[in-house]
Amino acid sequence: MRLVIQRVKQASVKISGTIYSEIQGGLLIFAGIEEEDTIEDVIWLASKVLAMRVFADEEGKMNLDIKQINGSVLLVSQFTLHASTKKGNRPSFIKAARPEKAIPLYKNLIHEFEKLLEKPIKTGEFGADMEVTLVNNGPVTITMDSKVRE
Repeated sequence: MRLVIQRVKQASVKISGTIYSEIQGGLLIFAGIEEEDTIEDVIWLASKVLAMRVFADEEGKMNLDIKQINGSVLLVSQFTLHASTKKGNRPSFIKAARPEKAIPLYKNLIHEFEKLLEKPIKTGEFGADMEVTLVNNGPVTITMDSKVRE
């Protein structure tokens, strides 16, 4: 499972021109699920992301996690995070999980974030054509891959 995590001042998802979800301050997380992913990947990533100290303390140092600032999470599924550009000019998405595998893991990821954050999170709609708007704060953008636990 791959995540792109962005610290944001605000972020929103529009579907068919209407705002579906939005947050003011926190993390916008794009999640790409591949066929080999399991619930263990979900649990590891959710706990790691929410414990990351990427928010400024009173001295301006990145020293606080999202719970300490009472921030929000906006989670958006994005199969294109598993694009392979090895051959040709058209990306291949063969590693991305099919919906029957990806949807349950996406729902598990939502549940795990909510459990650890101790409040509901916002989401996009799996498989929808979405417009995502954000104001990146920093900018801070971090990528994580559950298969490469650095």
